[in-house]
Amino acid sequence: MAEPRRDPLIPPPSLKGGRILIVEARFYEAIGAMLMDGARRALEAAGAAFDVVTVPGALEIPIAAAIELDAAASAGRPYDGLVALGCVIRGETYHFEIVAGESSRALIDLGVARRLPLGNGVLTVENEQQALVRADPAQGDKGGDAARAAIVLAALKRRSGAAR
Repeated sequence: MAEPRRDPLIPPPSLKGGRILIVEARFYEAIGAMLMDGARRALEAAGAAFDVVTVPGALEIPIAAAIELDAAASAGRPYDGLVALGCVIRGETYHFEIVAGESSRALIDLGVARRLPLGNGVLTVENEQQALVRADPAQGDKGGDAARAAIVLAALKRRSGAAR
């Protein structure tokens, strides 16, 4: 199996003065904590401020994000991007496919419809061991990867002159 590229394709941009919304599902506490640690480090390195909203599971992430994005925009303090964090582990029923597929679809729909820079750090894995490796900032750092994706897209939006 091919290994993912770990060195950055481009220098990480600054997002100084930027605001990112993190919506995290803490259904699996230890995995969620590692994802958050990676995301926090990446956002701090880029100079971005962030707010965190915690929800029970992955299906609630897009709904909470839409609520918070609308509230921030109404208050005149829109977010520059969104980082979604969580984990869906395959079980013995079809529930995994529904949660994994629908949460991802809703996030992409939200991002495209709103031209919202999005980093999707919702892990979809076969077992807890896979999740722990992917979430750990010293190994997979998928929380950091999701934050860096949102940062790159937010910087692109800034450079393009697109409205916030």
